[in-house]
Amino acid sequence: MDTIFSIDNITTLHEISGYEKPTHPLVTVMDVSKIKPQREVKDARVRLGFYSISMKSNVESGMKYGRQYYDFQEGSLIFMEPNQVATFDIAAPGEDAEGWILCFHPEFIRGSGLAKKIDNFSFFSYSANEALHLSDKEKNTLTNIVESIQEEITQNIDPYTKKLILNSLELILNYSDRYYGRQFLTRTSKNKDIITEFESLLKERVNSEHLADKGIPSVKELAISLGYSPYYLSDLLKKETGKGTQEYIQEYLLSKAKDLLISTNKPVNQIGYQLGFEYPAHFSKFFKNKTGMTPSKYRAG
Repeated sequence: MDTIFSIDNITTLHEISGYEKPTHPLVTVMDVSKIKPQREVKDARVRLGFYSISMKSNVESGMKYGRQYYDFQEGSLIFMEPNQVATFDIAAPGEDAEGWILCFHPEFIRGSGLAKKIDNFSFFSYSANEALHLSDKEKNTLTNIVESIQEEITQNIDPYTKKLILNSLELILNYSDRYYGRQFLTRTSKNKDIITEFESLLKERVNSEHLADKGIPSVKELAISLGYSPYYLSDLLKKETGKGTQEYIQEYLLSKAKDLLISTNKPVNQIGYQLGFEYPAHFSKFFKNKTGMTPSKYRAG
């Protein structure tokens, strides 16, 4: 089994990175060009115990979540949530490397307004190949905010320090949310190809003779088959069509169920099994929730 390097706190991150001691125990901003690891490890699997936002350019190594690999050469923003495992080289970033890594521990935001909202920023669960690509203007906007956080954590802490840092963190996330919205819109052509692939895969799975044994395809299963994270695929579909992945799956199952009820004489229970429902009652409940009537009543017209 591969070893996973667990980095649970900011201090350990600095030590492993060969970086100067942190000035704040729960928040840090690291200059990518100044990272000098104590030892280099190729394809290291790393689990962080805190949130991480990285903007890097000209970094010689890349990052991989699962099977998806991302190269930092063109510069972009990558988000990681606590306990997410990524694979990358622990190594010096290279002479031309630039950028920053902003990290904050869950304890820092605990009990704050940001703690209540942070799960809404689904891009923390995106894969490395779903990074946010920024324009120069967008990079400057975010870098200026990060620099304000750096200034706060390097000066004397006062009653306003935490509040100002929390405000800056939330501002970064709100801007990132906006920029992802722009990225979805500007990649409309590619997005439509992804939607077509998704629809084809969904039809293939639902119409498979093995559906009864394998069960209803899950959001995660379909997303991974297409090479995307579940949150990214769902957000993409939502931006383009107004429907998330789960809604897509349910609508197609419902359409298929209606076709089978009207065009065949198969018992309702058998149709439910055929569509991947483990128990007849689950199929009936699903159908009634969507249509307001039982499968038998729908068939009777």
